Amino acid sequence: MREKIIQKATELFINLGFKSVTMDDLANEMGISKKTIYSHFRNKSELVEETTMTMCDFITCGIDNIVCLQKNPIEELYEIKKFVMVNLKNEKTSPLYQLQKYYPKIHGSLKEKQYESMHGCVLENVKRGMEMEIYRSNLNVEFVSRIYFSGVMSLKDENLFPSQIFSKPDVLDQYLEYHLRGIVTPKGRKILNSIINSNQE
Repeated sequence: MREKIIQKATELFINLGFKSVTMDDLANEMGISKKTIYSHFRNKSELVEETTMTMCDFITCGIDNIVCLQKNPIEELYEIKKFVMVNLKNEKTSPLYQLQKYYPKIHGSLKEKQYESMHGCVLENVKRGMEMEIYRSNLNVEFVSRIYFSGVMSLKDENLFPSQIFSKPDVLDQYLEYHLRGIVTPKGRKILNSIINSNQE
């Protein structure tokens, strides 16, 4: 039952936002009593924390599986972007913005966890790309991986990129191209252009 509650709560939070969804809403959606939910979670904050960390673990696991395929590093980043977008496709209310505003401690823990995961992933991606000569040989690997993480986090800032003006898939596409064009070699540029062209067909 605990897993079912987390699954339904995740769906509701992504669709409607962390603030909007009440324990009553969740109980009604599941056709169970609030007492049942509270037998598994002491309060809403605990449920919010559990759902965000579970979702983060799921995304991290999916990214790790893509990395294990050992595709070329440029293609790998596009596959990761695609995976993340598919799993957050119902994100309608900028849940991370609400999380930051109403549950700052949980948001801080999530950001820390995301940094650990993404930093390691991008670090290895950049190193491999340099070895394969599709990324420039003079890159500061630490800088590139940190600036990439910083950029991705900024894209989720509703003040900087309001969803009324910017669609999330489009912004992510543009940012990934922006990031890669700054680090690829001529050899890497051919791969990048090929991926972009095939995505537009």
